[in-house]
Amino acid sequence: MPVERDGRGGEEDRRLVRGFLRLRDETSFSALYSRHAGVLFALASRLSGSASDGEDLLQDVWVRAAEGLPAFRWESSLRTWLCGILLRRWREVCRQRGRRLRLETGEFEDEPEARTRALEPGAFLDLESALRGLPDGYREVLVLHDVNGYTHAEIAALLEIEEGTSKSQLARGRRRLREALGAAPKREKA
Repeated sequence: MPVERDGRGGEEDRRLVRGFLRLRDETSFSALYSRHAGVLFALASRLSGSASDGEDLLQDVWVRAAEGLPAFRWESSLRTWLCGILLRRWREVCRQRGRRLRLETGEFEDEPEARTRALEPGAFLDLESALRGLPDGYREVLVLHDVNGYTHAEIAALLEIEEGTSKSQLARGRRRLREALGAAPKREKA
């Protein structure tokens, strides 16, 4: 069984899920929410570039999770499964907005300005702003790997891409982030 990202093991999640599924116990669901909502919200906000969109994504994830829990097979940690739901929902939102992701570059085809977005000269150095300026594909991999600690194999499974694509998007994302923050580009090891 995969290692839980929260470091506390999956037994508590299993107990809470059983309680929710058997009795539709609101207390169990609230406890699940409390255990995972912070990480999911941070990921959703960073992917979408705004707290408001992050909140909307978070709500969608929990609605879908409540519907999908009876079919969850525990082949991954509950948190990984929830992050997968979030990533799929994020991509749906992007498609609904008419944006198509090019996996080889991590950029959206209809958004050429994403390639050149950066902090304006003299702007306050802000990592969150720099992250928002990254093409979405780069941002997804960078946040999952560098912020949330997922491996390239896990990212590949979550995003349904090759492990090599995850590594190249991370390297390109890091380079763009350094450029946006005004640092000289250098090679990073993934």
